Amino acid sequence: MSQQPQGKTLLVMGLVTVIGIVGYYVLNAPDRRDDGQKIADAINALPNGVDKASRQLKDRTPGEKLGDAAKDAGDDLKKATNQQ
Repeated sequence: MSQQPQGKTLLVMGLVTVIGIVGYYVLNAPDRRDDGQKIADAINALPNGVDKASRQLKDRTPGEKLGDAAKDAGDDLKKATNQQ
């Protein structure tokens, strides 16, 4: 009976490792957009501010984009609650 929980623990640890490795590669994948797509994304982001539009012209990984989105959400929350 003691073998079954050890087997489950090993399986869970293996799955967590695989998910971690896949997540690392997905979040660090290179930006594969061409210049036209970057310019189009920058134009679409202009209503949100020039700084956010300029980010669209850079080569950034999905992890960097996720970090920027989290920072922007925090800034928007501060503005909405009038905390400066």
